[in-house]
Amino acid sequence: MQAKLQEQLSPADAEVILGRLAERIQVALIARPAEIEYPIAISIANFLNTEALGFVDCKPRRGQ
Repeated sequence: MQAKLQEQLSPADAEVILGRLAERIQVALIARPAEIEYPIAISIANFLNTEALGFVDCKPRRGQ
């Protein structure tokens, strides 16, 4: 069976990834998205791939 390539991280996949990380990293990856009301998947994607879109890309001038 071939895996389906996706450009975005699904909420279900984000939860699986979060569950595999140390608690202190989970807390950090959840805190910022909660503050600015964005999906946790953005935080995880940016953590895993520094070239991925991050919060600064989504809301320029915010958090500076």
